[in-house]
Amino acid sequence: MSSLARRRLARALIFVAPGLFAANYVVGRLAVDIIEPHLLAFLRWLFALLLMLLFALPELIRNWPAWRHEWRDMLLLGGLGMWICGAFVYIGAQTTEAVNIGLLYAMAPVLIAVAAAVWFSDRLRGWQWAGLLLALSGMLIIVARGSLANLLAVTFTSGDLWILSAVFSWVVYSLILRQRPSVLGPFARLTMITAGGVVVLLPFTIAEALIAGTPGDWDRALVLALVVALLPGFGAYQAYSFMQRELGTAQAGMVLYLSPLYTALIAWWYLSEAPQWFHLAGAMLILPGMYLANRQPAKT
Repeated sequence: MSSLARRRLARALIFVAPGLFAANYVVGRLAVDIIEPHLLAFLRWLFALLLMLLFALPELIRNWPAWRHEWRDMLLLGGLGMWICGAFVYIGAQTTEAVNIGLLYAMAPVLIAVAAAVWFSDRLRGWQWAGLLLALSGMLIIVARGSLANLLAVTFTSGDLWILSAVFSWVVYSLILRQRPSVLGPFARLTMITAGGVVVLLPFTIAEALIAGTPGDWDRALVLALVVALLPGFGAYQAYSFMQRELGTAQAGMVLYLSPLYTALIAWWYLSEAPQWFHLAGAMLILPGMYLANRQPAKT
């Protein structure tokens, strides 16, 4: 695939990946009282890892002498991306509302863009900053349901602190992923990061089971785990890794702006909750904001 084709695909994935991430929020809410957070995160990444190994194993075996020394990075990134950004979100979803989760997670693209500008000297031009602000404004309209009173009345619970921890972990994960290159390709590298995440999650999952027990309905629990393994696990992280490589950290982080909109659409389809006027108003700001933030300067 040519460089131009890869960049076009990466830009197209900006409008696909948010739907995959949004599925995680929906399942996180559905999972309450069905499966414990660490077990859900562990099964999510274990199932995703088994699927990924089917494709990545030949490269991993072929390049084993070259990448085996990267195991510390794999554990670090796995802890950030699969444990904190996995189990912590499910823990937070037990005690906080969706509007709070959306509001807190919307901080991530701004934090990523600013941090990337500082750490990597990624220059964001005027129209890109304008796009960031437009997208943020649109997201706020959606999570506040078009009411300033709703936005000002948002209260924070202990669950919000778990979500906030996941947000900062995602920022650090995104920066380290770019800062520390690997001899592996993006897919194989993410496979080993996932393996690192499974290793980190295992002792916490065992401790959780000893305290809280195991699911009473394993059928429902496994279905939820499979959904988050295939969509936000395998699909979203693969798309994000590819976008980050082709577009950079700041632009790849923009996918989180669309998550509240996609969550509303999923709720309309799955829960028969029709979108309201503020969803449309938010989309009218988010979509042009996404365009401006990802617009490239004309070549001379």
